[in-house]
Amino acid sequence: MNVLKTDVLDVYIIEPQVFGDHRGWFMESWSTHKMKEKGLFYNFVQDNHSFSAQKGTLRGLHFQKGSSAQAKLVRCSKGAVLDVAVDLRNGSPTYKKWAAVELSADNKKQLLIPRGFAHAFLTLTDDVEFLYKADNYYNSQAERTIIWNDDEIGIDWGIANPILSDKDAEAPRLCESDVDFVYEEKRE
Repeated sequence: MNVLKTDVLDVYIIEPQVFGDHRGWFMESWSTHKMKEKGLFYNFVQDNHSFSAQKGTLRGLHFQKGSSAQAKLVRCSKGAVLDVAVDLRNGSPTYKKWAAVELSADNKKQLLIPRGFAHAFLTLTDDVEFLYKADNYYNSQAERTIIWNDDEIGIDWGIANPILSDKDAEAPRLCESDVDFVYEEKRE
């Protein structure tokens, strides 16, 4: 497994080692042991799987606040997406910065997003299946959304009119949100 840093603090691209032959391929999509060797400690408790029928569907920016915050390991198992993580940790050196990576069934890359981040993805193809592991259970009372095109964040989605849910279309701006994450520097 290859672990690559992004320009946003604590967000990593995971490139699994893929073994292929005439039958197909095999990959290890997660290994707690290998991640611990890299200094990454996560205990995932919930797996989620979504389907988006149309290219141009945008889901997010989503997060859960307080003790319900979630770290996520995300990947695309069918089609392709532009996946985005936004640092919402007040005091972080990369506060309000975002990392974006194309995740696809072909490239098999994954994005590891810690707690304190908003997450979203834009489908780049029709018929997208998207999977993610979470280190905390879903809590509808703690769920929050920030508008996908917030000027304060400035994500370059490459699309003017994505397909949105009503919840995502009516989401508040970051400055109107009750986000309360605080950056805590890791101690060695």
